[in-house]
Amino acid sequence: MATLLGSEFPCTGEKRRHCNSNIVTKFTASKVTGQGFSRGTQLPAGLLHERDKRAKWHGIPTLLQNLYESSHPNSDLSHAHSLLKVLSSQLSMEAMSFVTEDRKTAQESTFPNTYTFDLFGGIDLLVEILMRPTLTMQKKKPKMNDDMVKDCLSVLYNCCICTEGVTKNLAARDDFVLFLFTLMTNKKTFLQTATLIEDILGVKKEMIQLEGIPNLSGLVQSFDQQQLANFCRILSVTISEPDVGNDDKHTLLAKNAQQKRNASPSWAEVNQVTLMNIPGFIERLCKLATRKVSEATGASNFLQELEDWYTWLDNALVLDALMQMATEEAEQSSTESSDESSLATSPLRHRLPQSMKIVHEIMYKVEVLYVLCVLLMGRQRNQVHKMLAEFRLIPGLNNLFDKLIWRKYTASNHVVHGQNENCDCSPEISFKIQFLRLLQSFSDHHENKYLLLNNQELNELSAISLKANIPEVEALVNTDRSLVCDGKKGLLTRLLTVMKREPPDSSFRFWQARAVESFLRGATSYADQMFLLKRGLLEHILFCIIDSGCTSRDVLQSYFDLLGELMKFNIDAFKRFNKYVNTEEKFQTFLTQINSSLVDSNMLVRCIVLSLDCFETQTEDVKAVEVLSECCLLSYMARVENRLSFLFRLINIINVQTLTQENVSCLNTSLVILMLARIKTKLPFYLNALREKEYAERYPGCLLNNFHNLLRFWQRHYLNKDKDSTCLENSSGIPFSYWKDTVSVLLGSDRTSLCSIASYIDEPFMDLDRDLLED
Repeated sequence: MATLLGSEFPCTGEKRRHCNSNIVTKFTASKVTGQGFSRGTQLPAGLLHERDKRAKWHGIPTLLQNLYESSHPNSDLSHAHSLLKVLSSQLSMEAMSFVTEDRKTAQESTFPNTYTFDLFGGIDLLVEILMRPTLTMQKKKPKMNDDMVKDCLSVLYNCCICTEGVTKNLAARDDFVLFLFTLMTNKKTFLQTATLIEDILGVKKEMIQLEGIPNLSGLVQSFDQQQLANFCRILSVTISEPDVGNDDKHTLLAKNAQQKRNASPSWAEVNQVTLMNIPGFIERLCKLATRKVSEATGASNFLQELEDWYTWLDNALVLDALMQMATEEAEQSSTESSDESSLATSPLRHRLPQSMKIVHEIMYKVEVLYVLCVLLMGRQRNQVHKMLAEFRLIPGLNNLFDKLIWRKYTASNHVVHGQNENCDCSPEISFKIQFLRLLQSFSDHHENKYLLLNNQELNELSAISLKANIPEVEALVNTDRSLVCDGKKGLLTRLLTVMKREPPDSSFRFWQARAVESFLRGATSYADQMFLLKRGLLEHILFCIIDSGCTSRDVLQSYFDLLGELMKFNIDAFKRFNKYVNTEEKFQTFLTQINSSLVDSNMLVRCIVLSLDCFETQTEDVKAVEVLSECCLLSYMARVENRLSFLFRLINIINVQTLTQENVSCLNTSLVILMLARIKTKLPFYLNALREKEYAERYPGCLLNNFHNLLRFWQRHYLNKDKDSTCLENSSGIPFSYWKDTVSVLLGSDRTSLCSIASYIDEPFMDLDRDLLED
């Protein structure tokens, strides 16, 4: 054990005059060299007392010194606890001020208490006190008072949020991080422990390995539902791939290189598997996600949690939401009843706990839905899908839709936090978005999407197929009717209803469109399209694009993508389009929206090109011939100069270095245009047009060299054994073998071939040998 400074560095004679001036230097040097005293509390008490007032330490060093001396093994910890309470009181006031003042930087305070506490070794001392029972060799482990453990955790968390570097230092101690998980077995200290762990894992450089947590399965199974919901906040950090925060790292080139270097599963993927192996874990999450507010624990528990751990609320956000809901309940009651006596007997404070209960449940569900969503997008997707269906997640969410997920609210209710209605951090908005993300992940390219409907709606799909004289989709036939939605409406229909009511500037429009689009993605289903067309979806989308004044690129992109899936190969959809876009002004507005950003609208362009080609081959179908002659959109795309214009721009707005998951669709759309041209033996005409465009723009070779490099990347990307090419085949109706063959023909080295890009680049401008695809 380190000795006090006086005995470690005796001051005699001439040296005595310089002792005090060298204290800080020696203190700093000891942290670097490991020699000398190990904590600031080892300084002489007289010196600490003398400097305290002038340095504004508020007695913290002296308190720490006393805490150290009274917290030795086998000592009575009651005195140590009383000292800790004094420290906790000082630090919690500072933390409360720090949080409520929008997390002002610690540097704004000259010597904040938490900084002084850390400087004099308070953090290390509390970690030592907490972990001491695990380090003793005694058979009978010393047991610490639960309240003292809670106070230790509270002080540590307050220091984390107020003093820079504390959280990172704690995160670097793997032994302490794993030890914290053992404290979660105690319900009295669970909430404080969970909050501290969440903060620490948020800054930890390396992702924690869940399989390294002692008896993780037993720990999770010991949690009650409230604890499990809170534990999901921690899990969300451990199962999500870290955000690198650099756009360059998000390019497909960089991602492919990263996958090549790290062929083994990431720690996030390993952690997902670890969770999946915990018995009953997914079933309990489904129960949490679908339980009604009336089934949750009483509001008194929530009030106790508020009293125990106010920082769990992530500043005053939730309290703002609670007060607003309570106010709205009061306003609603006053409009429904003019009986003053009834209002008097039901004051605002009596209704506040129910509002607290609702937001409490919403906050739980946000975390649970997030974990389920991540698992649905992971490598165990099919296994997760099977379990979510078995445990009736979708019917359960459908039963909650009107009463909790999308409760009826006034316009003011949309603004939950401050004045920013797009603030995604408010509980209700976060809940809605997480719900929509879950639906998107659940429906996307999976046969279980039909669980979003009820039995009557499934029968409607069958009837549509029967009337059109086409076979039912196999996934529809195989759907287990006992697992679909209950009630008069399925979840998809409920979503369509609120989608059409959403204000033009709502932040939910993007996610709603994505969720509905995911239901249509995959192999095109005429019955699915007609089911949505009959509910006015196409007219709603066109209104949003043409007439609503929407300027959000994200929202417009989601509507373009949805419109493409809804109209693809569907004659009735193109007829409906022509009926709505019934003036030249509307059509030009629509084209302007498409042309304003091809990255956003290219999937719709692909849909129009594919549908045009499909209808042109149906020469015996009267309806197809009719729609080709009447529809302004098909007539516009039928003109070869317009298709060439789209092709020029699609190739020109991307290159290998800037390809991402968002814009790689531009490359595939350009390929679709050329594949259809190749089928009609017009590929040389299109390639020559690209060459003429280059010379007209006075950049010979630029366009074709870029396209050549893009196609070489396409080969490496899509011919990789890990890449799922079925999405390209399903979305276009063109066999993937034809995709591969067309790319090979275009990349052919024979300059005499009229279908090879190399044939159209003059020798001086050829730049095909430069390899831009290497790491």
